[in-house]
Amino acid sequence: MNADAVARLVAGRLLQYPDERLYADLDHLYEAAEHHPLLREFIDHARAERPLGLAAHYTEVFDTRNRRCLYLTWWTDGDTRNRGLSLVRVKQVYREHGLEFTSEELPDFLPVLLEFAAHEEAAGTELLEEHRAGLELLRLAVTDFGTPYARVLEAVCGTLPGPSPTTKAEAKALARSGPPRETVGLEPFGPGIDLPWPTVPAASTTSAVPAAPERTPA
Repeated sequence: MNADAVARLVAGRLLQYPDERLYADLDHLYEAAEHHPLLREFIDHARAERPLGLAAHYTEVFDTRNRRCLYLTWWTDGDTRNRGLSLVRVKQVYREHGLEFTSEELPDFLPVLLEFAAHEEAAGTELLEEHRAGLELLRLAVTDFGTPYARVLEAVCGTLPGPSPTTKAEAKALARSGPPRETVGLEPFGPGIDLPWPTVPAASTTSAVPAAPERTPA
């Protein structure tokens, strides 16, 4: 597994709600992030924080009311019908690569997408690129908020080709100049949009970091 894949796996874990399991995994994550100082910087911060304090901070940081949302299609589609089509698009890409869903998260939840992009680098990078404007706007918003979570998002954006935008205007320009998203021929969206966590097939699950928590299939 290359350095970008490891960064995506570690970052995806750090961007989940900081529960007891995260704290149990911190030493393992720190070891895996040997070549990623931004991720180690955040892990050092998490180690110094009480779990309840970090959990409260996480809830404050990643809040759609303040335009800091971890669901990437929210940045392009908001709460509209178009978002349903975008979620189906992401779901189809996962299915094309044999992934099964075993949790209740939406497929555009950044930690979910990062796990996929770590194991399916080409397809995952393409998905991240399609939603890069939202990802970069999230990074800028979190940086403006002044939270150590900005280091994690910087590490994620660093796995993508080319430099990151430095202003919101530059990030928004990515949405106008980026690759078009395919919406033709998608199945109608509906109740099936609430999709759970994608789990990489058994043959591909070995990695340098802990796997996503197993949950009861929906």
